[in-house]
Amino acid sequence: MKQDPTRQLSILACVTGLLLAAVWFLALANQADTPDWMPMMIAAIGGFELFLFGQDFWMKRAGER
Repeated sequence: MKQDPTRQLSILACVTGLLLAAVWFLALANQADTPDWMPMMIAAIGGFELFLFGQDFWMKRAGER
């Protein structure tokens, strides 16, 4: 199954964000030290995913895809 590069990037970002969030919550549950940059990185990846979702929705509504 071949997918366009934008969809592949979206899938990679989603998996990366979910993995980082899981590591973050596991570290919090174990009361381990967590890096200060990790919540910001998770939020950035989430924002990127929301942007891609909105752009895909907009293009489908406009009939460009």
